[in-house]
Amino acid sequence: MEWVAGLLFVTVIVVLLAGFPVAFTLGGTALIFAGIGVLGGGFNEALLLGLPNRVYGIMSNETLVAVPLFVFMGVTLERARIAEELLETLSALFGSLHGGLGISVTLVGMLLAASTGIVGATVVTMGLLSLPTMLRRGYTPEISAGTICASGTLGQIIPPSIVLVLLGDVMTTAYQQAQLEMGIYSPRTVSVGDLFAGALIPGLLLVLLYIVYIAGVAFLKPETMPAHECGPGEEVGLLRVLRAAAPPLVLIFAVLGSILKGLATPTEAAGVGGMGALLLALQRRELNVARLREIVRATLKISSMVFLILIGASIFSLVFRGYGGDDGVRAVLEALPGGVVGAVVVVMLVMFLLGFVLDFIEITFVVVPIVGPVLLAMGLDPVWLGILIAINLQTSFLTPPFGFALFYLRGVAPPSVKTAEIYRGAIPYVAIQLFALLLIAVFPDLVTWLPGRIYGS
Repeated sequence: MEWVAGLLFVTVIVVLLAGFPVAFTLGGTALIFAGIGVLGGGFNEALLLGLPNRVYGIMSNETLVAVPLFVFMGVTLERARIAEELLETLSALFGSLHGGLGISVTLVGMLLAASTGIVGATVVTMGLLSLPTMLRRGYTPEISAGTICASGTLGQIIPPSIVLVLLGDVMTTAYQQAQLEMGIYSPRTVSVGDLFAGALIPGLLLVLLYIVYIAGVAFLKPETMPAHECGPGEEVGLLRVLRAAAPPLVLIFAVLGSILKGLATPTEAAGVGGMGALLLALQRRELNVARLREIVRATLKISSMVFLILIGASIFSLVFRGYGGDDGVRAVLEALPGGVVGAVVVVMLVMFLLGFVLDFIEITFVVVPIVGPVLLAMGLDPVWLGILIAINLQTSFLTPPFGFALFYLRGVAPPSVKTAEIYRGAIPYVAIQLFALLLIAVFPDLVTWLPGRIYGS
């Protein structure tokens, strides 16, 4: 019955493209297929009795508690206008250089990505804050749009990232399942901390490549990134830079450092991050009852979306496996030419294309549980595979014409910035990310070295 599992997967994609809500599409379509299978005698109805246990497992998963806490931290920092102050400070600091504002936007995007971990929030915030300033100072629409979109997608890979929290939980299950299938009955585990450590060097490498590209364009075509002459009162001293950058940096390092050093679990560190963000907002006098209500509502909305999709994806994967879909995927991947390399290339290509129509949450909860155990059973490192998937999806979300980051920016960009200009601006950054993806594929130590140094694994 593997063909029914394939038909289920295709049907879900078609229904999603029709515009139906993701969570209800995943769960509803799977239940319809299960019902038809029960009536036709091709599906074991006893499998559906496992649904309550799956939902309870999601509710009692301590790692996933970190998701609403990290969302709360990010939304609070966003509403506290920390990114706005950082951008103003760094723009005044580097603005007198050709390309200085572009570098400032990249650095602020990096910090905002590490703070929020949500691509849409980062791109929209940076678009509202940065795009008018860049255009006003003479930057071309292509350079402005491409830089903002690229820096916004850093939320996928720079820890602490919600993407990595969700991916870490899924990869843990996939890795244990792969080891059990290999006859290893005392399976090793992979944690969210492993993925955070593995993502640190690739994330910083991407930021460095972005800055090198901006500096290169500024050198070769200075007219596309004019220098800005500071007016009276725009000069920036060390004290102002520290005041703008130190609080969010300290908070990010405290959260990330406590996880990497083993002093706190991701959930505990996320709680510290949420409280720290609240204290920062209070210290800057950006917090009142009305704003706190907005923060709580935004956190509730985003968290509810994540967990509802997770429940729908859990129903989908149960029915997909009930029809033997995992066996079909394994047979296809094992039959591909090129062995492990061929299987990885095909899976990455499929995920890249799915990134045009599905968000990272759906891909993480639907696709990774299907292909993850098969690839890991072939001997791949789970941390390396997880980071490869994250950067691959990050690239997909930036690629014209369907990249989500481009749609987010289009929604807040002025009418004077044409969609074609946004697409042209993103293409060089897509090439940069593909180059980084190739580097990580060829040199796995870029991912595995730091977790090995920290955790000795």
